[in-house]
This record gives sequence, structure tokens and C-alpha cells, in this order.
Amino acid sequence: MDYAFRDAFITFIQVCNSQLMLNEKLKNYNIILASGSPRRQEFFKNLGLNFKIQLKPVKEEYPPRLTHFEISNYLAQLKALPFKNELQHKDILITSDTIVWHNQKALGKPRNEEDAFSMLKELSGKTHEVITSVCFTTLNFEKTLHDITKVTFKNLADDEIHYYIKHYKPFDKAGAYGIQDWIGQIAVTKIEGSYFNVMGLPVHRVYKTLNTIADGV
Repeated sequence: MDYAFRDAFITFIQVCNSQLMLNEKLKNYNIILASGSPRRQEFFKNLGLNFKIQLKPVKEEYPPRLTHFEISNYLAQLKALPFKNELQHKDILITSDTIVWHNQKALGKPRNEEDAFSMLKELSGKTHEVITSVCFTTLNFEKTLHDITKVTFKNLADDEIHYYIKHYKPFDKAGAYGIQDWIGQIAVTKIEGSYFNVMGLPVHRVYKTLNTIADGV
């Protein structure tokens, strides 16, 4: 027997069962994902969930006194505010924000090529933290969680940084990079924590929280 095939098949069945279980639990709920991120949308599809995408513009600014995960928590909650007066019974609104934390400051999305270069140059050869916060809002409660992943980069040459910015245009990504991109393959030497968290969603914690909501705990 091909044991690798067997293990892969067992994993596939387990994933399918978990999708069916969660989707069945949430069949009477309306899941609203307030994110334009293709990566987050794909994660929700992979969880086998029925959901709709709804976006409302928010000015992503936070008080300067906030630090670390307080920033991403605040922004995730801020993105939920425009929806609060519209939520109906059985609606579950999910908003999220990701930041890169390095040298005691937050790196958000770069404004332009120069800003992206500056961010990647700062991350080169060092370890930084990627923090993603997810806010779950219903008529009855609001719960915000966050997850932290440590990522270490090799020393990046200037031409590698320029190549990445030119070909991948990471202007919609915190810290000016996507770990799933070329730069993640050639630059990341160590990762501690959830890989998917770096991509923009701690899927394992979202799955657990949705199960908790569905169970009424």
C-alpha cells in the first residue's frame, strides 16, 4: 500500500467531514465576510462555508497610544462599526486586519514603491511578527481574537527587493509582502506559528470560534 496516498486520502476525508459538520451547524446563520482580500475569501471557501461578501469603506486609522495586537484588534473592530445598525438575527459579521510588527512599530500597507522598498529593507535579515485580528459580531455579542506568527527573513539584496516589487506589486499587503509569493519562497528562513495567519487569517482559530458560536457556547 502507498502509505503517503493513504495518509493524504485520510486527511482529505477528515477535511471534507469538518467542512460538512461546520456548514451543517451554521446552516441557519448568515455569514457576512467584510473583506475584499482574495486570500481571506478563498479561506472561507475552503472551509466549505456559505457566506456573502459585503464591503463598507472605513478610514483605517488608529490612536497613536495603541501598540502591537491592540492596533489590529482596534482596526478589525473599526471595520465592523458601519454594519452594526444593519445586522439581523442570525447574522455573523466577520472583519479582520493584519499588521506586521517590527522594531516596536506597525508596518501596514505600503503607499508606493519607495515605501515598499523601505519596509522590505527593514525586514531583511531579521525576525518580525505578523499579527492578524478577527472580529466576530452578531446582534448579541462581539468577540475579537488575534494570532501572532514570527517570520524570519534572510538578508535580501536590493535587486531582489526591486524585482519583487516590480513583478508582484505588494501594495495591498501589510509589510509589503505576501508569504505565498516568490519572496516567501526565497526569503523566509524560519516561521513560528500559523502560516495562514501570515497570509491574512488564522483559519484554525476562525474555525474554532465559528463552531463555538454555532454551539451557542
